[in-house]
Amino acid sequence: MHWLQRLFPHPVSFYQGVAFPFALLFNCLCSLDSFSIHARYLFLLAGGGILAVAALGSLAMLVFIPALVAVILITLLGPREVYRPMFFLQMGWQTVCHLGLHYTEYYLQEPPCSRFCMTLSALMLLTQRATSLSLDIREGSVETAWGSPGSRCSWSARLGVALPYFSYLLCFPSLLGGPLRSFQSFRALVHGSCRGGRLHCFWPLARRSVQILGLQSLRVVLGEAVRALGGLAECRGAQCVLAVWSTAGLFKLTYYSHWLLDEGLLQAAGFAADLDQSPGEEGSDADIWTLETTHRLSLFARTWNHSTARWLRRLIFQRSRAWPLWRTFAFSAWWHGLHPGQVFGFLYWALAVEADYRIHAWAWLCPRSPALRLLHRALAWLHTQLTVAYILLAVEGRSFSSLWLLWNSYGCVFPLMHCILLLLLSKRKHKGN
Repeated sequence: MHWLQRLFPHPVSFYQGVAFPFALLFNCLCSLDSFSIHARYLFLLAGGGILAVAALGSLAMLVFIPALVAVILITLLGPREVYRPMFFLQMGWQTVCHLGLHYTEYYLQEPPCSRFCMTLSALMLLTQRATSLSLDIREGSVETAWGSPGSRCSWSARLGVALPYFSYLLCFPSLLGGPLRSFQSFRALVHGSCRGGRLHCFWPLARRSVQILGLQSLRVVLGEAVRALGGLAECRGAQCVLAVWSTAGLFKLTYYSHWLLDEGLLQAAGFAADLDQSPGEEGSDADIWTLETTHRLSLFARTWNHSTARWLRRLIFQRSRAWPLWRTFAFSAWWHGLHPGQVFGFLYWALAVEADYRIHAWAWLCPRSPALRLLHRALAWLHTQLTVAYILLAVEGRSFSSLWLLWNSYGCVFPLMHCILLLLLSKRKHKGN
């Protein structure tokens, strides 16, 4: 069992691995002419229900209830009215569940069970899909086919129309993870013919398997280095900066492995034919090369968890008339659960991105030689990586005690530096205007 624990260090990874044979089975069944469109939707929906019960137990009802209410809202409300109730329903339900986690952690002082944490993760992903679908309906890119108000439709006909929505919200390859896909893309892939069965997805799955194994091996090596450093609780002086960087590296490797595993599951089901393209409307969340080489914090923010960044941009940033950047990161903190470390981390991330825009705009205007530009890029890359490390530790630590420990380390120089630079460049910009 030791090798199994190393291969699936997190319960979500284990259940995603269990779902792989069923994803391959679905991919193969799609090549059969006898496997109808309704049968495909039912397979995905039934798989989602079984996976939810197996992974979440009785807590699966916390996921089934908002999914059912979401489809009812789509049924009862018009295209222009569905978005706002959907948004407040999903976020309200999710917030109540997060408050239960707060009560367990901060009041009862008990570690939450893994099933409850997986339930919250599934709810967050359900919120993404439900709000994305409601926006598509509002904007007219998805048409609801319920017939005219006066027409009489049998219950079987209504269930047939609602089936794609249920299947999209509870589809088993994306129930516990995976990049957000639009409903149009999901429906097109379900209605499309199978893209070569097992042979089509063999090489992409083999490549992702090698990447996951490499990341897990690197994570083991880095974990030994972090234990040797002793972490933030035992480090002294400038050694704390190295401890922050290496510990954040463990979190990043874990995220990369999860994203690759989730995308591999979608690939096995035939739902990820375009994940290997360059980042666009549908792309990979794990663009590791860009994340690890960029010297722009703003580009890192747009690339990190790419599908979620696009969802936040569409849901909040493009719909905000004032302070769109700050509202987007504040909403992200709300969506993640409003833990103290998350609130501080996301608000500091917004401040750092704002400072990043102004720093690079000012630096671009300064005449410099190629050597100085290369030096600026190297220092900017180093500062970006250390800032991201500080943010990750704040968000993952979540509690006041972890945040206080992080603030008392040498890593606190990064938020102070961004505050000072933002104030200086704001005054400079004001004088220039």
